[in-house]
Amino acid sequence: MNIETQLNNIKTKKILVVGDIMLDKYFFGEVKRISPEAPVPVLHKTREKIVLGGAANVARNLVRAIQDVSIMSVIGNDEEGKLLKNILEENNIKTELLIQDKTRLTTVKTRMIGQSNSQLLRLDVEDATLISDEISDKMIELYEKNIEKFDIIIISDYKKGVLNIKNTAKLIEIANKYNKKTLIDTKEPSYAKYKDAYLIKPNLNELKDLTKMSVNNDEEIVNAANELRKQTGAKYVLATRGKDGMTLVDENNFYHIRGVSKEVYDVSGAGDTVISYLAVGLANNFEIEDVARLANIASSIEVSKMGTYAVSIEEIREHIEKENGVSYYNKLPSVEELTKILQKEREKGKKIVFTNGCFDIFHVGHSRYLRQASTYGDILVVGVNSDDSVKRLKGPERPIISEQERMELLADLQCVSYVVKFSEDTPYELIKKLQPDIITKGGDYKPEEVVGKDIVEARGGKVIICKLVEGKSTTNIITKIKNTK
Repeated sequence: MNIETQLNNIKTKKILVVGDIMLDKYFFGEVKRISPEAPVPVLHKTREKIVLGGAANVARNLVRAIQDVSIMSVIGNDEEGKLLKNILEENNIKTELLIQDKTRLTTVKTRMIGQSNSQLLRLDVEDATLISDEISDKMIELYEKNIEKFDIIIISDYKKGVLNIKNTAKLIEIANKYNKKTLIDTKEPSYAKYKDAYLIKPNLNELKDLTKMSVNNDEEIVNAANELRKQTGAKYVLATRGKDGMTLVDENNFYHIRGVSKEVYDVSGAGDTVISYLAVGLANNFEIEDVARLANIASSIEVSKMGTYAVSIEEIREHIEKENGVSYYNKLPSVEELTKILQKEREKGKKIVFTNGCFDIFHVGHSRYLRQASTYGDILVVGVNSDDSVKRLKGPERPIISEQERMELLADLQCVSYVVKFSEDTPYELIKKLQPDIITKGGDYKPEEVVGKDIVEARGGKVIICKLVEGKSTTNIITKIKNTK
């Protein structure tokens, strides 16, 4: 299965991010004079922006990738800590595992940005001393008590005191005990700290510091990454290489994923994006090369933006469409994404038509029906029964064609605007979320028998029954094939 197809199968997983979190503040303005007090520029502030930084930016990327995200960290019991907690919650990041320590400062990085988005100064307020043993023990206890509910763990180490050698090794040990994969974003040059992690992600400087080996070309990078893998017992090491892409090694192979051609604007936060999408790919059982490719594409989008930026699944789809010239992937959003898309279209006055079916062995009857359905509004959404749903409805030998292939065939039709899968026997819950204006059905249905009729009529919509092409059905085709044997 290729990365494009896998991207459309991404499901929401429960992901825990553990590490150092911070606030990133940006003060934007203009410099028009030099201070009379000292030979320094005076920035006249015109606007400001506050975003999540460090491990919190990892969490923000995961939310944009439609994941269920919790954060575990230690912050100060100060105004900045309260603000940070509020912003996390506003971004749908769960904070139940956040620990407040009245003896610490919450880390805040403030950047002064002048004309042409040039950075003039950065002011750091932080306490990078190690957390106390008492707080560390509390964190470990909380972690073990909750770990079973997560699908995958990210440890994001910014060397701001939350993660030390002892507690990081313990986090990995506990995860392994419960068969949970741990992904490590490194900072500390210590093998012991990351022992037995599932995947370690250093950049080239970190890889060099960890192994004390040269990393000047492909061969040296593979050798250094393999050394890190052997010394830590990690299954994979993925070295990020800036514009040159990434190198992934395991026990038997290595893969060079070359950089994606895109203008580099700001590299801050790129590592956060990489580790986030590595987790998304692994949690969704992507092939390991595709995991790295997904992270590579996400990273290339992130560095083309100003400041730390969280990359969405939709942006990755758009990138793939431009690169491959394949338009139908934009027609296969998740239910959550489609709900937002339709809301915007509704605000523009567009009328939304919904229909559904198994569409197993696509034939001319399907094609003519969908063309007719599309004439009743501006946007035609087709709900497709999942493979499991078709089996329950049609029998154990069905479907003949897999759900992904059925969806791609439908998305290739000009008359179809969007295709979305549902797993239930009926599309009632899907209709409730999408809120179409019109539902169409083909065949001998009476309007009162159509699933979702109450939903559309409650908002002033209606049900339309379309004529089907006589004698054209998947069942008839299957029977004909069997009879010709």
